[in-house]
Amino acid sequence: MPVTDQPSGNKPSRRDFVALGVGVLVVASVTWRSRRRTLAQRTIPSMGTVADFTVVHGNEQYAQAAITAAIARLRMVESLMTRYQPSSDVGRANRKAGQDGVRVTPETATVLTTALDWASRTDGAFDPALGGAIALWDVGHRTSPPPADAVRRYAARGFYRALDVGSWAGRQAVRFTQPDVGIDLGGIAKGYGVDQAVAVLREWGITHALVNVGGDLYAMGRSADDGPWRVGVRSPERADRLVAEFDLEDAAVATSGDYLQYFDHHGRRYHHLLDPATGEPTVSRMRSITIRASDCMTADAAATACFGREPSATRGWLGPTEARIVHSV
Repeated sequence: MPVTDQPSGNKPSRRDFVALGVGVLVVASVTWRSRRRTLAQRTIPSMGTVADFTVVHGNEQYAQAAITAAIARLRMVESLMTRYQPSSDVGRANRKAGQDGVRVTPETATVLTTALDWASRTDGAFDPALGGAIALWDVGHRTSPPPADAVRRYAARGFYRALDVGSWAGRQAVRFTQPDVGIDLGGIAKGYGVDQAVAVLREWGITHALVNVGGDLYAMGRSADDGPWRVGVRSPERADRLVAEFDLEDAAVATSGDYLQYFDHHGRRYHHLLDPATGEPTVSRMRSITIRASDCMTADAAATACFGREPSATRGWLGPTEARIVHSV
């Protein structure tokens, strides 16, 4: 299905809508039109993946305008936090924060501070400063692992301890206190972006909507048939099959898996979810994990941190009510 930044001219059928979810999470079922409400939908490329917006509202033109505003906020988050643009907050920090403090926006400082909290609570299992190792592996373009000595350079370094987020001349700033530190917010920024898009929809008075950015999803209110949103997790083996389905209402889920960004080499899968202890892709029988939380940034960080780890080892990370594992395979 082509990706477009324009409203769809034709209403998809229920079966078509199941296929709209690109990535690991999809909407398993939906009724497209009721007596008083209809669905406005938009699909765009964003944050290195595909973002789906669905709004339930009586005025489709108004709903599309709200989606446009939410997309603008999502793209703002991407422009600040991508490591692929030298001019972004993260890009500037990665180039210069090892020499001096680099000023960043309040939004980036918020995400970095939250990421460092996750790094602390997981004893480094979640590390937002592992960007050098992530760039080295570059699983989207590699066909074989990097040299072992290059990988060892990033193993068990606890880079997050060398990432300082503070203030400078009255503004937030970032500083690196040791070599080889590199920020990568791929395990948390999408969730923040979803939360920000949802906040914009709420500012527009939208109460029923779905925002799904490449496996980070928030369900607002209820679907057009006045039931909860039904969400499915795609199978790691078959993209046309679901391995789990559950209902969501005013809640977030995020899924991390080894089957979207990877390469296979000599019988082993090398995916994008790195283990900071080894500096290489996490070795595990687990293929994917889905976390439910009250907000998507929490779900995103938790899914990244918990991938490949025994549930008993992660209970203290999630907190008593903050987040919980709803599915793993």
